[in-house]
Amino acid sequence: MANRLFQGIIHQMTDTVDRTIGVIDENGVIIACSELVKIGEARQEAKDELTYTTGTVTAGGYTYRPIGQGTKWEYSAFVEGEDKMAEKMASLLAISLSNIKNLYDEKYDRNSFVKNIILDNILPSDIYIKSKELRFNTEEARVVFLIKFLTKTDVLPFDAVQHIFPDKAKDYIISVGEHDIVLVKELASGYDTKKIEKMAKTIADTLNSEFYAKVTIGIGTVVENIKDLARSYKEAQVALEVGKVFDNEKNIVSYENLGIGRLIYQLPNTLCEMFLQEVFKDGSLDNLDRETLLTIQCFFENNLNVSETSRKLFVHRNTLVYRLEKIRKLTGLDLREFDHAITFKVALMVRRYLSTKPSKY
Repeated sequence: MANRLFQGIIHQMTDTVDRTIGVIDENGVIIACSELVKIGEARQEAKDELTYTTGTVTAGGYTYRPIGQGTKWEYSAFVEGEDKMAEKMASLLAISLSNIKNLYDEKYDRNSFVKNIILDNILPSDIYIKSKELRFNTEEARVVFLIKFLTKTDVLPFDAVQHIFPDKAKDYIISVGEHDIVLVKELASGYDTKKIEKMAKTIADTLNSEFYAKVTIGIGTVVENIKDLARSYKEAQVALEVGKVFDNEKNIVSYENLGIGRLIYQLPNTLCEMFLQEVFKDGSLDNLDRETLLTIQCFFENNLNVSETSRKLFVHRNTLVYRLEKIRKLTGLDLREFDHAITFKVALMVRRYLSTKPSKY
């Protein structure tokens, strides 16, 4: 499609420019030219030169200038000659073709279409109309990954993710911020949450090993219809936000596994503060020292099992029982009783949530 677009523009310029002009693709093959017989020719020398720079290069009697921005070029404009005039003409041609291609992509490109869907920039009624125009399969299982880059790299985040998923026909990579990349991944049959999380871990490991990039990844739920991609994207955003509060040690967070943290995140601050005041009427939660809080955490991690918890803490069973009794006297909650343990666990999560907000308990 880009070939026809570029050739149409080049053809209109033929009578105005007295030099041979055209465009090569990333393989160095001429895809548009004012001299039609040259279309299909390979310019290997130019391709090799362009590999090491994003600026203007000369090769074989022609001047080349990559079209667009970024570290990885897909197309390059060329003008006959290696003089200053050829350099200026190549730059002007590259800028013109880049702007025209961007406008064209916004109207017809699938990637722009998907971006408009996840950002809610298109009416639901227009989604199906546009899908038919682009011959886009609307009934396909897809999931949204929100990849947040935490460290700077020599490669742009978009290019790094594009390197891992080069199939533009099935996977859509969208930049939604300087450090945030959305990957809309088409899923094969037989997918499940574990496989999707494993995929996310592979992405994070690859970015770390190949580009030295540390990332966190939020995963939305799987959707079967394209119109629901916006929901999956919002879920991926929530997954990262909730994970940052309740499980900041994890770099892969799935919306489906957020548990009660997802519910707490949606509650207003005032309601959370009221809950804490009701559970701990005397502010007793603040009276618990670090050792006691670690004991409580270990007790929860071992499913309220006294023997297992005492073994993990390297303390006698009676010592642990004594600590639990101390907690009961301070808070009125006996963690050995399931209902009390649930209340205490939720209260700790609410307190942690409020600590990340301007209004603290």
